[in-house]
Amino acid sequence: MKLFHIFSLGLFLTFSISVANAKISSYSNNQEVKTFINEMVKKHKFKKRYLESLFENAKVYDSILEAIARPAEGKPWYEYRPIFVTKTRTQGGINFWKKNAAALARAEKKYGVPQEIIVAIIGVETRYGKHAGRYPVFDSLATLAFGYPPRAKFFRSELEQFLLMIHEEQMDSKDLKGSYAGAMGMPQFISSSFRRYAVDFDGDGKRDLWNNPTDAIGSVANYFRKHHWKPGQPITHKVKVHGKRHQSLITKSLKPQHTQQQLLDNGVILPGKVKKDLKGKLLKFKKPDTPEYWVGWNNFYVITRYNHSALYSMAVYQLSQMIKQGYHQK
Repeated sequence: MKLFHIFSLGLFLTFSISVANAKISSYSNNQEVKTFINEMVKKHKFKKRYLESLFENAKVYDSILEAIARPAEGKPWYEYRPIFVTKTRTQGGINFWKKNAAALARAEKKYGVPQEIIVAIIGVETRYGKHAGRYPVFDSLATLAFGYPPRAKFFRSELEQFLLMIHEEQMDSKDLKGSYAGAMGMPQFISSSFRRYAVDFDGDGKRDLWNNPTDAIGSVANYFRKHHWKPGQPITHKVKVHGKRHQSLITKSLKPQHTQQQLLDNGVILPGKVKKDLKGKLLKFKKPDTPEYWVGWNNFYVITRYNHSALYSMAVYQLSQMIKQGYHQK
C-alpha cells in the first residue's frame, strides 16, 4: 500500500478498458522493455545480459492489474474504517509495542515521532509484518511498468530504483517479495523510499525491512521526520460545523491551508487548546447517517505523505490511539 499516490476509484474505472487492452503475456521482444534495459545499461552501467535474464524469468501478473483497479481508498469511511481499526489489530499493536519497546522508545527520542504512530503504521500496512506481500517485487513492478499505461512512468521509475537498491544493498531480487504495487517489508516502502529513508537502526550493517522490526521502526520514524513531523503538535481534532459555509473548505487538497480564524468564520467550531498559529484542513468522513467532520493539522498531513489518503491517515490515527490506550492499561 505504501508510499505511492492512490488514484481515485473513478480514475481507475476510466482506464479499465485501456488497461485490459494493454495486458502482456511476456517481455520477450517487447520494445519498451528493450529500451528500458538499454537506458539502464547506459545510465547506471548495468550488465545488459543480467537485466535480460531478469525479464526472461519474470512473470506477468494479471491479478496485479486487477488489484490496482480496486483500491480500498475507493470505499466510504464507514466501510474503510472496519478494515483497519479493529480489536485484533489493536491487540497486535500492543503486543508489537511490548516486544519492541526499547527500539520504539529510542526512535521516538531520536526522530520525535510518537511510538503509537510508528506501531499503527506497521499495523495498518502489514499487521506487524505478518502480511508483507506475496508477489516477487521485480515481477510486480515490471507488470505495472509495462502493462499499466496510466502509471507506467511512475512504475518504470520505481523499477529503476529497485534495481539500484538491490545493487547497493547486495540483495538477490529472487528473495524479495512485496505487495502487488511493489511495496516492501513491514512498513511497505516502495523502492525510492527505501533508498531515501530506510535506516540501519540496529547497527548490524544492513537495512532489513523484511525481518528486522528494529530497522522497520527506525525507518518509519525517519520517514516521518523527513516529511516534517512536528513533535508535540496535535494531529487532528473532531469538530462540529454549523451553517453551509464550511462546505467551501472541503476540497481534494489535504494541505492544512486555512487559518483558525478562517475555519471559525466558515462555521467550524474548534477546540480551544490549539496553538493559534497552526493551520488546519477541514475533512469530511462519510457515515451511513450523519457525516463526521475533523480538522487535520500539520502532523495529520504528514501521515498522508505515507499514503495520499485522508481515510488512510485517519485509520492510522484512530488505531494509534486505541493501541496507546491499551498499552498503557496493561
